[in-house]
Amino acid sequence: MKFDQPAGQNPIDRMRVIGKPIDRIDGPLKTTGTAPYAYERNDVAPNAAYGVIVGSAIATGKINAIDTTEAKAAPGVLAVVTHTDAGKLGKSDDGPARYLAGPEVQHFDQAVAVVVAETFEQARAAAKLVRVDYARGKGAFDLKAAKAGAPIAPSTQAPAESSVGDFAGAFAKAAVKVDQTYTTPDQSHSMMEPHATTAAWTNDGLTLWTSNQMIAWAVRDLVKTFGLPKEKIRVHSPYLGGGFGAKLWIRSDAVMASLGSRAIGGRPVKVVLARPQVMNNTTHRPATIQRVRIGADKSGRITAIGHESWSGDLAGGGPEAAVLQTRLLYAGENRMTALRLAVLDLPEGNAMRAPGEAVGLLALEVAMDELAEKLGMDPIELRIINDTQVDPEKPERKFSQRDLIGCLRTGAERFGWSARNAKPGQTRDGQWLVGMGVAAAFRDNITMKSAARVGIDKKGVVTVATDMTDIGTGSYTVIAQTAAEMMGVEIDKVVVLLGDSSFPVSAGSGGQWGANSSTAGVYAACMDLRKRVATQFGYDPETAVFEDGRVKSGNKSKPLTDAAGLSAEDAIEFGDLGKTYAQSTFGAHFVEVGVHAMTGEVRVRRMSGAFAAGRILNPKSARSQVIGAMTMGVGAALMEDAVVDKRFGFFVNHDLAGYEVPVHADIPHQDVFFMDEVDDKSSPMKAKGVGELGICGVGAAVANAVYNACGVRVRDYPLTIDKIIGKLPALTVA
Repeated sequence: MKFDQPAGQNPIDRMRVIGKPIDRIDGPLKTTGTAPYAYERNDVAPNAAYGVIVGSAIATGKINAIDTTEAKAAPGVLAVVTHTDAGKLGKSDDGPARYLAGPEVQHFDQAVAVVVAETFEQARAAAKLVRVDYARGKGAFDLKAAKAGAPIAPSTQAPAESSVGDFAGAFAKAAVKVDQTYTTPDQSHSMMEPHATTAAWTNDGLTLWTSNQMIAWAVRDLVKTFGLPKEKIRVHSPYLGGGFGAKLWIRSDAVMASLGSRAIGGRPVKVVLARPQVMNNTTHRPATIQRVRIGADKSGRITAIGHESWSGDLAGGGPEAAVLQTRLLYAGENRMTALRLAVLDLPEGNAMRAPGEAVGLLALEVAMDELAEKLGMDPIELRIINDTQVDPEKPERKFSQRDLIGCLRTGAERFGWSARNAKPGQTRDGQWLVGMGVAAAFRDNITMKSAARVGIDKKGVVTVATDMTDIGTGSYTVIAQTAAEMMGVEIDKVVVLLGDSSFPVSAGSGGQWGANSSTAGVYAACMDLRKRVATQFGYDPETAVFEDGRVKSGNKSKPLTDAAGLSAEDAIEFGDLGKTYAQSTFGAHFVEVGVHAMTGEVRVRRMSGAFAAGRILNPKSARSQVIGAMTMGVGAALMEDAVVDKRFGFFVNHDLAGYEVPVHADIPHQDVFFMDEVDDKSSPMKAKGVGELGICGVGAAVANAVYNACGVRVRDYPLTIDKIIGKLPALTVA
């Protein structure tokens, strides 16, 4: 099905199942511990051996020699695989690092060997016996030190530079200016389930049960790595314990488990990365240095806006696209953005929830707050008067739907923004200085081709099969709701099969495109199936009504069970509507914090947000996504910081004891409101993604609230006590 015209009236608009806050259909499996995850597939891969990865002890250099003699002689050891006996391995184009080092080492903890044994404990003990002789190279690990020589570089999301009008001239002449630099640190995905794979070789090829967000990409990369035909690879990933982008591509667990299985004759081997390996062996969100310049006239209208970002990655990698939102969020005739990339020898930097916007808004939305203060304007009004209904770089390109103003005004009313004192440090609650902050939320709406197969059995059960994954986002449920709506059955009459490479290729889970694109693929397959059913019944497919488990045409009616055995497969293919119209999601975050007047401790007291993201397919699932993202944004604002050892090039606090993330005690009740919106140019579902929108901007709202509370403006994230305590206002004794 080609989607190249705005969606008209269709069966989804009935919203008998779509739009309802239905509980997760996979919830019982997950809460009872019976959902099968990658490391637990004893049901399909019995008698599995255990693999433990040995990571590089240097960040850059070469392996002179590897001695595996002691490890191979250790109790229970079945094999030790290194680059010397792994055979020829290809490399994926999706990242700069290889998944097995040797002889060159690209980063700290890069896999140099896998030890396979009868038990996990035996493999772990033997891994300590692998002796590696390194020639350590001189590496670059400090973004600030490398900033000066960093060249411009494009990302997969944005060009290296953009320019409209005369930014330099307009900024120089602006009546009111902000010119500030903001920094964000390296961050870890820290999802609940670490990377894990069970792999087995047979005469039929290679089978992986793995934790992966994008099944088709995994197959593609395994083809490149092992040189096998696509038909010889099978990937299963029906359940994931989170990913946040860390599992968009295969990682060393998949490759090393496969190598281990091959080395012991095809017996299944399971490999899981320990938490320190997740942080140093895989990928992370790279640190940024961002310069934001905004010029405005005295009425607050932006006349010049510029955003430059520096980040680092391994040679061959790409920059963090932190300027994305600045190209589209606010009006202004004179504009510029630039991305610069330093080559660093740290573990690979790559996508993490809302890559680009999540960290870009941490800078831009604080700069907007600073501009509002210089103007003496309410920060909400500043954003409203600079709203635009067209792409600021291409005014002929309208937004398909844009209700940022509605989000700001609705959110402000729900939050009680009118009670805010604009002067910092004026509101007290005992020993706490209390402040409010606001920030806009923005995330582009990305669509991806997605396919599904739908069939009917003799009991009238509709089965959907697609290689889509559910990383905790509710894919099982919204896909079931889509099929139930389209085929006119109750949701308990729908079976959803996900995460198998033998199924039709879906959009996969990433970039906030998953729910909208995958359900649109199911919509396409259901439309084809509806046509087949109606035709078999002798009904007009254009007027046939599917409801209550029956198919009706005029005064005729037949049960859906009479169509048992029929199935259809189709894909949604998106045309040029995404180019003709700017398609984005919007929101407004509101945060109230308390800053302890003596210690500088920050506590979030209240959070609220209003969001415009097209039709909300399942309000309960969508709210769950948003509050999780808001929580993640609090982490980015107040605590998350993967600290780099700049001598040896690794992340020091590489576990959840040292890398702090928010816990329940850190997060108050979160109020979430979805604007009543449909976007007929996004997909036949008239929906958009929402899973990443919630993290975009919330950290800046926290930072702005901290400033309003105590008058301390922190531009280097996270806002830890040491950056606040020395600048707190002097205590007054009543």
